[in-house]
Amino acid sequence: MKRNVNAIWNGDGIDGNGFLTAQSGAFNKMPYSFKTRFENENGDLGTNPEELIASALAGCFNMKLAFVLNEANLNPTELNTNATLTFIDGSVISIELILKGKVPNLNEEKFIEFAEDAKKNCPISGVLNCEIILNASLV
Repeated sequence: MKRNVNAIWNGDGIDGNGFLTAQSGAFNKMPYSFKTRFENENGDLGTNPEELIASALAGCFNMKLAFVLNEANLNPTELNTNATLTFIDGSVISIELILKGKVPNLNEEKFIEFAEDAKKNCPISGVLNCEIILNASLV
């Protein structure tokens, strides 16, 4: 499997801007810039690489956890993960995953064990060079 994203950048670092387009069409000419990366906290001006990394991890983690649960003959009703990436001094320091799960016939201790397995074995986790913090609970 191969996936393609096109990134176009125009101008210098601070005043320039660019667009990201995904092969899937999930985003097409999505704007990104210094401002969307470092100054626009509400995200209404476009995206940034850190937001995309956090979303990739959260999505991959949820899918991996669903498969881990299925292997144990469990079927989640919902896996809701919020990912918060911390970027300090030019480096991604950590990503915190806050998971709220709805899984019938499962206790919280075992759910946390399955979630840790998914975190450890998610393909995106394997390529990240930062601490991944997991806080998981059943709701």
